Amino acid sequence: MKVAFISLGCDKNTVDTEMMLGILDEAGHELVYDEEEADAVVVNTCAFILDAKQESIDNILRLAKLKTEGRLRYIIVTGCLGQRYTDDIRQSIPEVDAILGISSFDRVAEALDELEKGGNKECVTLCDPIDAKPIYGHKRLLTTPIHYAYLKIAEGCDKRCTYCIIPKLRGRYRSIPMEDLIAEATDLAARGVKELILVAQETTLYGTDIYGKKQLTGLISGLARVEGIEHIRLLYCYPEEITDELIQLMKNEPKLYHYIDMPIQHASDNVLKRMGRKTDESSLRRLIARLREEIPDICIRTTLIAGFPGESMADYRRLKAFVKDMRFNRLGVFSYSAEEGTVAAGMKRQIPVVLRNMRRNAIMKLQQRIVFDANKAMSGRELMVTIQGYIPKDGVYMARSYMDAPDVDGMIFIEADREYMSGEDIKVRITGAAGYDLVAVPADD
Repeated sequence: MKVAFISLGCDKNTVDTEMMLGILDEAGHELVYDEEEADAVVVNTCAFILDAKQESIDNILRLAKLKTEGRLRYIIVTGCLGQRYTDDIRQSIPEVDAILGISSFDRVAEALDELEKGGNKECVTLCDPIDAKPIYGHKRLLTTPIHYAYLKIAEGCDKRCTYCIIPKLRGRYRSIPMEDLIAEATDLAARGVKELILVAQETTLYGTDIYGKKQLTGLISGLARVEGIEHIRLLYCYPEEITDELIQLMKNEPKLYHYIDMPIQHASDNVLKRMGRKTDESSLRRLIARLREEIPDICIRTTLIAGFPGESMADYRRLKAFVKDMRFNRLGVFSYSAEEGTVAAGMKRQIPVVLRNMRRNAIMKLQQRIVFDANKAMSGRELMVTIQGYIPKDGVYMARSYMDAPDVDGMIFIEADREYMSGEDIKVRITGAAGYDLVAVPADD
């Protein structure tokens, strides 16, 4: 059967999609890019916030139209939307032929077999318990450029932040055994992967459930010994779980990038408490100061939520002052999204959507000035970068430095007369800035 994929949402979903691609390939199905050439389309959905849900629904409805026009046989829905709204999808979108929960996506080939045998007379529903053993060990077909890959080290979350639906969708925190992750990294390296990007709902608690203590540093040390792996990047580190041991490892392990993604969500103690976060402004300030003291060139990325229920003008101003003081290297801001089934959705003093967006935009404008000033100050600095590709019409190469995670951070555009291959590491000299991006030339030019 010809099968196409639509992968939505986060990089954890990307890993799941790559495993499904591998499973279907091993089962003998033909994978195609064009949905209109496919017999079946798998939509790996997201349901984290309203916009993500709407994007998932819009894609399913578009495929439903293709099916009613006779250009598609089967629609399979996987991921968080399918897990959360199984019955609603079955009733409201009868064109959907199969729904696989987040602990059942590895049964995608089985679902296709059932559809073929049953003539898709009824929706095949495969939803194992959300606290089931995390799915791993399947060979992945990478959808990223060959020189980097995401490595999902755990599933689920135990934090119970009041705004977040993830624990209800993906269950309790479950680490993937270290030996299996190192085996996966070894396989990825043999296929050309040089950079591993560690992801989970939270990476910093890795190992607590199966080893009785945090083992992220042990995992990183093991991954750093894998031949062919040259760079390791950390995403989704909760600030209260960042240990001195982790800071020292980042300082001393040459393969671990001086980059940390550390979602803090807010800086007002009042709002942080309502969010159910386990930190406060003073501890955040101390942590950031310590990171910069120990690792002066560290790149800190964070995310914030603007307009959380009960956020007063004083709370909002405190957040802006914090952003101004901290001068984060990378920052994303989301307007609060009231998700059904969360504690925050039932809180009093919900902020009007227009005001949430205004506050978000104001913080992003402040951060824009910070980043633009920092980028201008980069002129003349030399950096090692990894080539990502070439833009023929502009005659420039795209690259990322240690400060740039794929898809969420900026790029470095290199003007060069020579040829480079994607994945090649070169040294460049920064010559200017273009908004969030940088412009460079090879350092020896």
